[in-house]
Amino acid sequence: MSNAQFETYGPSPAHEPPGYGGFDPHSAQTLAYGVPTPHQTRTDTYTPGYERRGVHEGYDGYGGYEGYGGPGGYGARDAYGAHGAHGAFEDTYRPAYDGPETAREPVPRPRSGRRAAHRRRARLAERGDGPMRRLVPQALVVAFLAGGTSAFVAKDKAIELNVDGKPRTLHTFADDVTELLDEEGVEVGAHDVVSPAADEALTSGDEVAVRYGRPVRLTLDGQRREVWTTERTVEAALRQIGVRAEGAYVSTSRSRRIGREGLALDVRTERAVTIMADGRARTIRTNAATVSEVVEQAGITLRGQDTTSVPLDSFPRDGQAVTVLRITGRREIHDEAIQFAVERIEDPSVFKGTEVVERAGQVGLRRITYSLRTVNGVKQKPRRIRSEVVREPRTQVVKVGTKPLPTSVDAAGGLDWQGLAACESGGRPDAVDSSGTYGGLYQFDTQTWRNLGGKGRPQDAPAGEQTMRAKKLYVRQGASPWPHCGDRLHG
Repeated sequence: MSNAQFETYGPSPAHEPPGYGGFDPHSAQTLAYGVPTPHQTRTDTYTPGYERRGVHEGYDGYGGYEGYGGPGGYGARDAYGAHGAHGAFEDTYRPAYDGPETAREPVPRPRSGRRAAHRRRARLAERGDGPMRRLVPQALVVAFLAGGTSAFVAKDKAIELNVDGKPRTLHTFADDVTELLDEEGVEVGAHDVVSPAADEALTSGDEVAVRYGRPVRLTLDGQRREVWTTERTVEAALRQIGVRAEGAYVSTSRSRRIGREGLALDVRTERAVTIMADGRARTIRTNAATVSEVVEQAGITLRGQDTTSVPLDSFPRDGQAVTVLRITGRREIHDEAIQFAVERIEDPSVFKGTEVVERAGQVGLRRITYSLRTVNGVKQKPRRIRSEVVREPRTQVVKVGTKPLPTSVDAAGGLDWQGLAACESGGRPDAVDSSGTYGGLYQFDTQTWRNLGGKGRPQDAPAGEQTMRAKKLYVRQGASPWPHCGDRLHG
């Protein structure tokens, strides 16, 4: 095992022995298995720390020495029982179970030659273990430390975490993205984006990005809606949403940053609109908010009653054609009669079939104003724009007789037949109407005259006969045969 593996956890301070049997960096020239320094001639004097605990001064809990082999420096024993650079060498190995008395027995100085080697081999044979027994404990410690270090290093990961544009590098033992975000206290909402996915496993060197969602209350070409974006500027948000920003009107600076609370944004994209006016078509590209603005941008002036084929305050759509309407016109006033109503009242003093006008009706008057327009030289249908009543009509009141009709001609003698004749014919027995259909005092038609027993034409009969047959007709039908003058019979 190299010194670098022990340095993973760092050596103990100079005044403390290395932990877990590690080497003191200042005693590195005393090699792991008792190899002497350049100034020493020594044999293997390794005694595991756990076998010699408490035997010599300077040992820590794991069998190491302080400094350069203990308080004595180079003159004292080092970690493996060797004397200083200029001291004599002894083999002081004793297992811990031999007891302190055995460990303290003096050991004869080694003699050169075959006798010394023979005695050393005999002593090793008596202990029955040899070098392998001394290697096993240290190998176990090294293997444990190597395994723990490898597991520790494998779990630790260097991750670059970028939260809403703020990057930082950190070390973590988290297994996946979700665990990492929980450790760092990063809360993720439904509109936030995490890359890689939350359940992705982490390895050292990975980059994890969290982009917070921001609400944008967007009015795009007159249509309002709310969208979410993870971009932090207006320009980037428009690009993410898919809005064609080239030539568009944006209600705020495109470089403006969008906070977590979001913002309201009005965007009008560039559109092609065709304006047709005065026999000429003009197509312009515009981001105007109303048709009126487009007409003005096309250099067209509206005068008087001029307007367009779509409302001037409407939103112009891409590819839309708008026609300018040149309007000239005038107004005309017409008076119209308002017919009066007729109210009928029953009168028991008047014979049935007879109606008497109690109060004549009067026609009313309505004044109507019409607009006469010419649109692009074509006359339009008159349009009524105003109506007012100049005079109210007066209701006509008519009395309707309910008295039973007379049963004989004599009973009808009390009526005003002279007044009826004056109304119908001017009192002339030979009178004939302009059509030649009606004749006589009471304007009989020929068929009715004959049904009453008359001969020839009524206008040729004597006046007395005409009055007698008129009374006979009245007995049958009342005054109804004379709708306009029948009420004269009652004076």
